Amino acid sequence: MHAIRLEFYKLRRKRLTLMFALFLAVELGWAFASLSMSIARRPDNAGWPAAIATVASMNGLFLPILSAVIVSRICDMEHKGQTWKLLMSAAVARSRIYAAKYIAACLLLAVAVALQAAGIAAFGMARGWAEAVPVALLLRYAAGTMLATAAIVALQQWLSLAVKNQAFALALGMLGGFAGMTADLFPAGIRAGLIWSYFTGLSPVTFGYIDETMRYVLRDISPSHALAALAMGAAAYIAGSIHVSRQEI
Repeated sequence: MHAIRLEFYKLRRKRLTLMFALFLAVELGWAFASLSMSIARRPDNAGWPAAIATVASMNGLFLPILSAVIVSRICDMEHKGQTWKLLMSAAVARSRIYAAKYIAACLLLAVAVALQAAGIAAFGMARGWAEAVPVALLLRYAAGTMLATAAIVALQQWLSLAVKNQAFALALGMLGGFAGMTADLFPAGIRAGLIWSYFTGLSPVTFGYIDETMRYVLRDISPSHALAALAMGAAAYIAGSIHVSRQEI
């Protein structure tokens, strides 16, 4: 806990709150504007599934970039300040510092996902939808989103700590955003290997055609998808932790 608190203390002047607000405002503003236009054309699509599916599809673009920026801010402090030796002199294992940075990044992104869920609830209530806020559906949405995000954070942290120039890590985040945005156009075999595609893959709502009309369809999260995301995240975390722990300072 002390190492995690130290990571948040080091972030106090990094203006993450402003960056969070800007990212979430742009993403949710875009998603709800798109949803409002869709409902205006097809009023029968109004409802919670449409809101959740729209935000989940936007996550494929925004969350990989937000993850890259947050992880880069957390890791770049050690590169710029050349504080690795100072941290090592405190007799703290590098693997422990690596874990603290990972947990801090995941906690920050969990706040972003929670705010998204609150934004969806606020949008639905403002539109006066008849159904009550689907808390269980929003929790399933948040769990799937965080599972994909945690795997991306593991990959970004490995690159951010292994390479001092953070332009590479940010470039990976932007490529991930492009992959996440276009993932549904790829064949299933390729999509399964792209962790950035799991925002829609782990969403409890998807699109489907019923009587030649596109509908929002509720579904259970596939255990194979969840396990695949968990395995990719664990592999990236373990490989990154071992690599950074053995790296020359």
